[in-house]
Amino acid sequence: MAQDVLINVGAGETRVAVVADGRLEEFYLERTIGPNALGGRAGRSLLGNIIIGRVQRVLPGMQAAFVDVGLERAGFLGAKEARCLADLPSFHEGAAPCISKLLLEGQALLVQVVKDPIGDKGARLSANVTLPGRLLVFVPNQRGLALSRRIEDEAERARLQAIVERLIANGEGRFITGAGYIVRTAAVGRDEAELAEDAERLAEAWRALALKRQGAHPPATLYYDLDTVERTLRDFVDDETGRVLIDDPDAFAQAKAYAARAMPEAEARVTLHNGPDFLFDLYDLEPQIEALLRPRVGLRCGGWITIETTEALTAIDVNSGSLTDTTGLEETSVRTNLDAAAEIGRQLRLRGIGGLVVIDFIHMGDPENIACVLQTLAMGLGRDRVPTQISCFSEFGLVELTRKRTRDPLLKCLTEPLEGCYGGRIKTVETLGCEVLRRLEREARARPGRALTVCVGPELAGWFGENAASIEEALRRRGVARYVVDRRESWPRMRHDIAEQRS
Repeated sequence: MAQDVLINVGAGETRVAVVADGRLEEFYLERTIGPNALGGRAGRSLLGNIIIGRVQRVLPGMQAAFVDVGLERAGFLGAKEARCLADLPSFHEGAAPCISKLLLEGQALLVQVVKDPIGDKGARLSANVTLPGRLLVFVPNQRGLALSRRIEDEAERARLQAIVERLIANGEGRFITGAGYIVRTAAVGRDEAELAEDAERLAEAWRALALKRQGAHPPATLYYDLDTVERTLRDFVDDETGRVLIDDPDAFAQAKAYAARAMPEAEARVTLHNGPDFLFDLYDLEPQIEALLRPRVGLRCGGWITIETTEALTAIDVNSGSLTDTTGLEETSVRTNLDAAAEIGRQLRLRGIGGLVVIDFIHMGDPENIACVLQTLAMGLGRDRVPTQISCFSEFGLVELTRKRTRDPLLKCLTEPLEGCYGGRIKTVETLGCEVLRRLEREARARPGRALTVCVGPELAGWFGENAASIEEALRRRGVARYVVDRRESWPRMRHDIAEQRS
């Protein structure tokens, strides 16, 4: 499926959108202003960072340990994620030895962040660190070779396996001995020279990390994963990508440099977007993003699904709505369920929903129809970069699936519970602040050279005041230089306005 990748480097956040056939297929954002900006460097996610930490507490009853990684809260390391440390006769794949046999309190330990801090929980950690490249993933603590499950062609799998096995066997001095590799989907069609170059790059990165480790005092971050722009190119750009559009000159230059270094075949597709339209307006993405905050999602057949997330799980209800098939109830159910199954995978990706998901499809009696719906659901989830598992229909007509949690869901990132309204939510001050910055940029472009007044309520005025220096610098980079903030005491959080300054 042909797709375009759009990177919007705004004043308050960086947003990444993958669009296919005019529809939003992937969406990701990182805040760069405000207290809810993620840790790491310049507001980046911590995901993928490798840290030399120190074990604070070992809890055999939980089969877990807490590790100080230099954040407000200690990171959580489960026995399953620490089993690569085991050197026990009884240890075998699929079982985790007692955590107390793996770790000691006070021990220095190399760990990697596999899930960002979410709410009041610290980062999730793994002792089985990996270094992702463009084509390969380097796994220093495990021997052997694995291939991405998304590489389905058996002949291509055999070809890639043979190439990487040769590299491992003949790579003395160039590569790291005694380590393993995972072949990524992007490796499909690549030749031995390209794979060797990626492996050498990963070996250099690991040697540099090992050198840092020698003089490091825990807790200390030894390796930062790529920033948002480079990580987008590495993870989202493939042979099906038509264009990579970036609306910031500095980010564009960074992307071109990374592409030239790591993926030269894609360099020509990286393009600077400098208007006159705003980048996300090319595909009318703002309404599509706003719709991700609503529980109800319309289906092409006229039905809809309703998505409700609780602390324990996410429930999805399928409704046929206005669809009534003239051939009977079973046909109506099948058609609605097929549309729902195709849409659910997309919605889970876009909304960043993880954990347990329970789907209440419309009842069907024909086993072939049931199998067809499950196959459609599996195909939709098969495009997901996050691991998922699907059950069959239960006795009560429900389908359960799990999707690995790696970050807060979009709804939780952009909204918070509305006080005094059970189940209601309201956009956070940071979310509204970023919306105001985007609108301010639009107004400044529409009225070049004019001084603007931003009228906001007390909560937004406080956010502007607390982050004044960062906001001013970010807006100047986006071409907004003349503005003032006018605090309106009686205005609620959601209300804001922008007008020209009166002389």
